[in-house]
Amino acid sequence: MTTALPALDRAAVREFVDAHIVPEADRWDRAGAIPEELLDRLAGAELWAPFLPREAGGAGLDMVGLGALHEEVGRGCSSVRSLLTVHTMVSWAVQRWGSDAQRDRWLPGLAAGRVLGAFCLSEPGAGSDAVGITTTATGQGDGWLLTGVKKWITNGARADLFLVFARAGAGISAFLVPRTAPGVRVEPIHDMLGTRASMLAEVSFDQVLLGPDALLGPSGFTSGMVLTGVLDLGRYSVAAGSVGIVQACLEASAEHSGRRTVGGVPLSEQQLIRAKLSDMVTDVRAARLLVREAGRLKDAGDSATLMATWIAKYFASTAAARHATEAVQIQGALGCSQDSPVARFYRDAKVMEIIEGSSEIQRITIAGEAFRKGRD
Repeated sequence: MTTALPALDRAAVREFVDAHIVPEADRWDRAGAIPEELLDRLAGAELWAPFLPREAGGAGLDMVGLGALHEEVGRGCSSVRSLLTVHTMVSWAVQRWGSDAQRDRWLPGLAAGRVLGAFCLSEPGAGSDAVGITTTATGQGDGWLLTGVKKWITNGARADLFLVFARAGAGISAFLVPRTAPGVRVEPIHDMLGTRASMLAEVSFDQVLLGPDALLGPSGFTSGMVLTGVLDLGRYSVAAGSVGIVQACLEASAEHSGRRTVGGVPLSEQQLIRAKLSDMVTDVRAARLLVREAGRLKDAGDSATLMATWIAKYFASTAAARHATEAVQIQGALGCSQDSPVARFYRDAKVMEIIEGSSEIQRITIAGEAFRKGRD
């Protein structure tokens, strides 16, 4: 078991990632799962939910620090970062919206990594648009009866606790559902394009009987507050992880071009290669600053963080896809091989443009902000 990182220092996180994640990430990608050993190491290093307050078992890490942590993990493996993302979403929701009893029950395990969380919104016919949700929660005595299917659930194949969004009457509500509840069925999803080790699953709820303590936040209040906040935090993590992908592409491209020669001349001396690397350097710094600003606004409790996070995620994810393509191009045939991590970066980066709001939805949302500003 890895000892806790001192104050979750970024350099210590980077050292942890280089020691325990980078060397094995390609193997995990091929296997389609993260081993329990690494999950335990993450727990020992206090990386699962360090933003939780100390009284809940966390480290009291601020959002700027969380973004830096998720960038470093994303640099090593997007699948591992994805597990942290959904666990963060569940843990934050319980801390922010849970009752005292729910916090007492769930936060110690979530903070320590003994209980791993998964976020259940997407369905076979609905993505991050809650309007299309067909999963239902109907009143049953003083509790609820949950029925429906969620799909593409990150960490769904391994998670112990599901944060499930369901239609309850005229609104959307959130429920905390233990994996062990009768009627919960998990079917792993394999061979996805990217983040192949993020242990995706289809999670079915067949008349799952829940007590009144399963409801998170006031019924009917969730759609406008809990869901918005949770998705924003997930988007922030994906943005940070996308910065990590660009950084990984930069490091891999610089290393390869420094040792590879063509016609006796190092690739690093080729002007076109240098232009590609200069764009990577520029974009990774710009993306990192955008993520940091979104985190700063979160820490300040400023609602402007919502738009800042949209912008950071759009810029960082598109930059990751663009530079992963260039990293493959720089390595040529080797970049198309499973022997080179840039092939994994390429596949993972495409996923970043889709999850937590596609690039198209992001552009529409950001444009709306431009028009709103014009009316102010």
